[in-house]
Amino acid sequence: MRSKLLILDDDDVVLALLSRVFEHDEMELFTVTDGREALRIVAEERPNAAIFDLNLTGESGIDVLQEAKGVDPALAIIIATGSRAMRSAIDAMRFGAYDYLTKPFNLAALRETVRKAVECNLMTRAVRFTDRRESLQEGGGDEDVMIGSSPEMLEVWKMVGRVAGSDAAVLIQGESGTGKELLARAIYNYSRRRNRPFLAVNCAAIPDTLLESELFGHEKGAFTDAHARRIGKFEQCNGGTIFLDEIAEMSLLSQGKLLRVLENQEFERVGGRETIKVDVRVISATNRSLVQAVKEKTFRLDLFYRLRVVNFFLPPLRERTEDIPLLAELFVTRSARQHGKPIRGIAPKALKLLQEYPWEGNVREMKNVINSAVLLCKGDLLLPEDLGPLLPGCGEVRRHHVIGGGDDFAQFFLSFLGPEFDAVCRKKNGTVYESVGRGLEVALARLAMERTGNNQVMAARLLGISRNTLRDRLGGAGSTGRSGR
Repeated sequence: MRSKLLILDDDDVVLALLSRVFEHDEMELFTVTDGREALRIVAEERPNAAIFDLNLTGESGIDVLQEAKGVDPALAIIIATGSRAMRSAIDAMRFGAYDYLTKPFNLAALRETVRKAVECNLMTRAVRFTDRRESLQEGGGDEDVMIGSSPEMLEVWKMVGRVAGSDAAVLIQGESGTGKELLARAIYNYSRRRNRPFLAVNCAAIPDTLLESELFGHEKGAFTDAHARRIGKFEQCNGGTIFLDEIAEMSLLSQGKLLRVLENQEFERVGGRETIKVDVRVISATNRSLVQAVKEKTFRLDLFYRLRVVNFFLPPLRERTEDIPLLAELFVTRSARQHGKPIRGIAPKALKLLQEYPWEGNVREMKNVINSAVLLCKGDLLLPEDLGPLLPGCGEVRRHHVIGGGDDFAQFFLSFLGPEFDAVCRKKNGTVYESVGRGLEVALARLAMERTGNNQVMAARLLGISRNTLRDRLGGAGSTGRSGR
């Protein structure tokens, strides 16, 4: 499908000039002289980019820009003017213009700006569904998707459009669950290295003693169990891009070796003497403040500057609630397809519940919550009572769910533990059953003691266990209670 460009200018000479400039760029052009007609085209044709003249007859291009952004927030609008007034430039960018250009045009620069604006819009369109239901169905099962049409995310997409074509090192900062790896993949997919390898390494998941070998490889006999030469990630993705997640967890020793690679694009395998030259772009990410880590002397200042040539900050979900409806519909559609459930959507009150929740785990937490809710939903519409038990703090809905659920405690605990199960498994690998079971027993003992005024006899009778067993559970909780009345 050809990209679409809308040009709004009340000067026929300018329209004719720009039509000639872009007629060979494989774009579908819409040229208009009236702001109302431009807004109609924005609504009906959904152009990828637009050029609006600032000073139109009877109205301002800034006013049309604001209305157009209300119709399609993803539209990349370039404001053009013969004025060099600072105020108009500030206003244009403040109200969401992609760029601000002055006349007479540098035509080469204009074409390049339009090209980048279209790329930015196409990237946004890939993660934003203008007709949600149809677009979600067309999207299939692709998991590598980010959704964001909020002002904060549009700024991220614009930055991607500016830097993806370079080889500059990129640092992505943001809380856990905000989609740092997906952003790294977006940068890679729009870079000139997109046909070369992309490899991701979680620096926190690999012991420091093995991280150097993982990144740079090792020679046979370099250490115990090094029975053969092993090629590291940097060699594997020569010519491509490496993504180093949780970079703040890397030891100072490994940081020093990484610094040399960034400076010279060369290294030696562990136990080897041969210097290996590579051409690799490095994208790194962290959920911690590297500035603070530098102050605490756990992260090298020189490496920090090398990694942060381009710096992205992914906003937490609670700061871009405009994206929640799109995310919710995407996750409901995918989970319903995955579990074979005939769920057609999400109720307005349930959506309101999602928008008011703080989402400390960000998009990842929301995805897990909706997946569990869809799995346990008994109807064809996701309701507040399907979500409430999964959202800590939603007390009224939680109580309704438990009472209405009768004796189906397995279902309740399944819905409660589902969103956190992966994290529990990582922390308690090999002892999940024991840890969760013990925690439940301690919680029941504490609750029974509270309900019976700390009377162990009555608490044990309520739970149907012996007083010795109750004391054992309370001991595990670090609590004591009186023996009886």
